[in-house]
Amino acid sequence: MNARTTEEISSVLHRAVQAAVWAPSVHNTQPWSFTIDGGEIALRSDSGRKLRLGDATGRELLISCGAALMNVRLALRALCYETQVRVLPDPDRPALLATVRMGAPAVPDEHIRLLHAEIERRRTHRAGFTELPMPDRLVENFVSQASAEGARLTPVRSEAAVRVIAGLTCVAQDVQSEDRLFTLEMIRWSQPPGSSRREGVPAQGYPREPEPTRPRFAQRDYAHGRPWGSDSDQSVSTSPGTVAVLTTAGDSREDWITAGQALQRVLLHASAYDVSAAFHTQALEMFHLREFLRQELLSGEYPQMIMRLGFAIDESEGVRRPVTEVLEERPPH
Repeated sequence: MNARTTEEISSVLHRAVQAAVWAPSVHNTQPWSFTIDGGEIALRSDSGRKLRLGDATGRELLISCGAALMNVRLALRALCYETQVRVLPDPDRPALLATVRMGAPAVPDEHIRLLHAEIERRRTHRAGFTELPMPDRLVENFVSQASAEGARLTPVRSEAAVRVIAGLTCVAQDVQSEDRLFTLEMIRWSQPPGSSRREGVPAQGYPREPEPTRPRFAQRDYAHGRPWGSDSDQSVSTSPGTVAVLTTAGDSREDWITAGQALQRVLLHASAYDVSAAFHTQALEMFHLREFLRQELLSGEYPQMIMRLGFAIDESEGVRRPVTEVLEERPPH
């Protein structure tokens, strides 16, 4: 391997990590780190960014890291390389979630380029959607994207089922809001206006006085009674949009990483068609409510994400830590 080839490989891998950090994560905790070693990227979880109360099992942390893994894969493919991916490659190192090695040169197809172009453009939405209907064909495309990664995305067509999911979300939100330690943990990841932090949920990332959707899907109270939030009308209407649940057949650590990859693939495909997503994990953070959903609405499959999809007016800027904070590069052997 000559010096030029080493430099080229390093440049490509750096660009893949730069793409990875734009993945969505619970409360924008960005709970990951990366190591470049030769022609390989190692993805590790950052336990210091785990939500000890809200995510005691680490399920949401691994979903977040799975989304970052999806970005690494897409970036390498868009940069004209095949990828060799190993998930949970070493049982003795549980923090090592995946390794991705550059493979042979390969020309990416149009869809890979489409998804890759949305990595830095995608934004999380935290309000209602416009009344513009979602075409059924587009929803089916989202279903196909999740299936391609080994997960299932189920659009909730029944109005009664939507009311049940909305109700469980509100119940969970009310219970969590009464828990002082839980609230303090969330506040840790809430940014005040004008903050220079590159992590957590920025004040401009949610409306100051959101109109409740109908049925009402409770939103996280990141402001916690303070006059934070954007003054722009992000909701436009009270439509909840299209409610969908992402599920997996199992509920192992590998399933959680699979769910994260599938989620990100769906989100990027949606973003390409100007569709935004709002997440609701409150009910999934409470064992009995998650089990109720699994057994009563989801045919025994494990819910990994509840989301609403729709058309919105989003102009918020995403915030991410610089790559230098999350990347270690080992010198060539």
